[in-house]
Amino acid sequence: MVKCVCEHCGKQFDGPPDSPEGAKAICPNCGKLTALSPIRISDAKKLGLVLAPIAPPEKLAVKDVSAIAQEIISSVEHVIFGKHEQVTVAVAVLLAEGHLLVEDVPGVAKTMLARAIAQSAGCTFKRIQCTPDLMPSDVLGEQYAGTENSRTEFRFGPLFSQFVLVDEVNRASPRTQAALLEAMGESSVTAGRVTYQMARPFIVIATQNPIEQEGTFLLPEAQKDRFLARLNLGYPSLKDEKEMCEHFQLGHPIESLKAVATPDQIVKCQEKVRDVRVDSDVCDYILALVRATREHPALLLGASPRGSLGLFRIAQALAAIEGSDSVSRDQVKRLAEAALAHRLILKKEQTPRYNDVREVIREIIGRGQA
Repeated sequence: MVKCVCEHCGKQFDGPPDSPEGAKAICPNCGKLTALSPIRISDAKKLGLVLAPIAPPEKLAVKDVSAIAQEIISSVEHVIFGKHEQVTVAVAVLLAEGHLLVEDVPGVAKTMLARAIAQSAGCTFKRIQCTPDLMPSDVLGEQYAGTENSRTEFRFGPLFSQFVLVDEVNRASPRTQAALLEAMGESSVTAGRVTYQMARPFIVIATQNPIEQEGTFLLPEAQKDRFLARLNLGYPSLKDEKEMCEHFQLGHPIESLKAVATPDQIVKCQEKVRDVRVDSDVCDYILALVRATREHPALLLGASPRGSLGLFRIAQALAAIEGSDSVSRDQVKRLAEAALAHRLILKKEQTPRYNDVREVIREIIGRGQA
């Protein structure tokens, strides 16, 4: 078949096969006799029949990821004072496409950390305050019948946001806690027969108070394992607390915090983080460190394979934040406690020797068991 254009109506049609150029045929569109003239590339362009080639999506370089991450960290530090390492780890969790558990006493800016990162990244933010009577439908959403057409539609809950703060997660019932698992694991929510995908980027930042346990539901190990990292902010130093008081005198700086990035940039950063090189010897070190937690006599439960992958991913993110295209052992060591401690269980008889599982991780790294 030869593609031709009618000289009368200007519409294209398929001419008879093997017809010489200049022969005539009846146009099926207007019924008039027209000369058969095949469409040339120049004519096709004029007629809009040739589409411009689709440009490949622009990929960021490691230096671009580092610049964006440093901008976000600097912005957050207008609100969170004296916690550079914790803020850096929180941003690394975001770029590694993970979820964060912030565990500390009240009043140390756990909520502000989540809100400041969301605003700095230019992402949507929703807060879920957990209570014992909170239902899964209060988090996920529910089906409802419309008043106009009586059609059943799904009303999206607060979990459908790019940044979701689940405040005091251990105050929610196990059923409501479990409602978060699909979204955290697969970035989707299934309601009835329909599965809804979460927006990108998507991160859950959960907080809990480790001191007051009355009326709470402890997170099971399987659920804690879904968090890429756990942070403890701790109290600020005297200098930082004074600086905070001076900055907060006329108003809270979170109200004037501006976005320094866009969600699209964050997604591109996440894609680039996956390209950061992890040499074979560094990967072996990560695996040896995780295996050592499984074999340590003081631990009842060691880190899971998800812990190995989590440490691998967050180390890639930290390397990108620091402008490096490959992961170093020192970066793995710096992140080991944040990525692994919440996955471990200390034996009760070992509590006189170890106050916390983080001491076991330090011991493993210090003795060179990994």
